[in-house]
Amino acid sequence: MHDDSSPLCARFLSAADLLGRRWTGVILRILMDGPCRFGELTARIGTISERVLSERLKDLEAEGILERHVDPGPPIRSEYRLTEKGQAFWKVIDELGKWAERWVDVKPTRAAPRKRKSA
Repeated sequence: MHDDSSPLCARFLSAADLLGRRWTGVILRILMDGPCRFGELTARIGTISERVLSERLKDLEAEGILERHVDPGPPIRSEYRLTEKGQAFWKVIDELGKWAERWVDVKPTRAAPRKRKSA
């Protein structure tokens, strides 16, 4: 447990900030299964904008957590894969998944109302 009288470690704060950015955990979880191209990541996440995905990938690359490999093609293809540093997140992501299975309730989404046909 954390002692309230001492400040949190700067490294912990930095790691929590990185992992706490929206979509970062999801991207890491997907890449745990193996390398993916940008379009595959977009499709697997589903609700992320390309701009945000691009930003997160650049952040993770700058931190040395993933690397981008470019196949000159044609066509040119970029693939993202975790580095050794990124693979080290496996236990964190796995434990988060176990915690979520036990403690997180997912509310069902409401289906969009059907449009009536005009007579």
